[in-house]
Amino acid sequence: MTEKVLMKGNEAMAEAAIRAGCRHFFGYPITPQTEIAAYMAKQMPGRGGTYLQAESEVAAINMVYGAAAAGARAMTSSSSPGISLKSEGISYLAASDLPCLIVNVQRGSPGLGGIQPSQADYWQATRAPGHGDLHILVFAPSTVQEMVDMVYEAFDLADAYRIPAMILADGLLGQMMEPVRFPDTAAPAPDKFSWAACGHRGERPHNIVNSLILQPEDLEALVRRRFDRYEAIRQKHTRCECYRTDDAEFVVVAFGATARIARSAVDQARTAGLRAGLLRPQTLWPFPSDAVQALSQTARAFLCVEMSMGQMVDDVRLAVAGAKPVRFFGHTGGVIPTPAEVLHEIETLAGGASV
Repeated sequence: MTEKVLMKGNEAMAEAAIRAGCRHFFGYPITPQTEIAAYMAKQMPGRGGTYLQAESEVAAINMVYGAAAAGARAMTSSSSPGISLKSEGISYLAASDLPCLIVNVQRGSPGLGGIQPSQADYWQATRAPGHGDLHILVFAPSTVQEMVDMVYEAFDLADAYRIPAMILADGLLGQMMEPVRFPDTAAPAPDKFSWAACGHRGERPHNIVNSLILQPEDLEALVRRRFDRYEAIRQKHTRCECYRTDDAEFVVVAFGATARIARSAVDQARTAGLRAGLLRPQTLWPFPSDAVQALSQTARAFLCVEMSMGQMVDDVRLAVAGAKPVRFFGHTGGVIPTPAEVLHEIETLAGGASV
């Protein structure tokens, strides 16, 4: 690992992407992720890469499609309404089995909303990143170091399973500065995948990257094979962190920046004599349902904390399957929950969990 350096979350992700072998970045400015594009614009030309500010978010995601189809490591970044514009292209990438990295530094919404942090894109990322029967990998960092580490993992898994990957961050993490270390590993050589449309030179048959399958039976068979691959991802790459959950009666579930706040509240609850713990999903798709379900065997109740009106709470309730109470607490529009508020919710839950 390199020596620690103090970096802003957005810029740390961009640097990690370059070190991970990304050589093609296509984007469009929108707060609070613009520093990613700005960093790439400065760094890419001198480090063997290509930076291009597209004329729109729609153009940017389709440029990623083209670079990915040629077998290159490519990425784009945006924030909530920009990701909505990219959703058609994300569906095409998934349907064409193309790997890439998409970063969403969420802001308050719906519509243009505001520029403050939010987690209200959870449903979009995990349920409908694009139209049709598809999934994409969704990672949820809670520190700047984790933002760095997940960039490497996202690219590697995207390549391994031929699937788009998303890092679902938020404005708080994107603008935060923390010490980070970068792995000492060298950037991988550009891959020439056997499926890539990168010129055959008479040495192999033509490759065609395509998402149009006109025969219903053929399309169904292809989608079913893709879902077999999704199941393999669920089995091998679902990730979460459990904090003080071994004897927890009250389990807080939170991801991203909100998990940092929830961790403080859990510590305060322990000081007050309440056996609280935290389950933090690190992958939102696949969601760590098995870990939540396992804790439902011993916990008295769950508290889901989000910067939204309640989205991940649906997955928590599905995993708990009615075995124990699940309470929701959240703010939206860019309002950030405080540790004191979360502690109050834990205390309220403890008072009524047996009812």
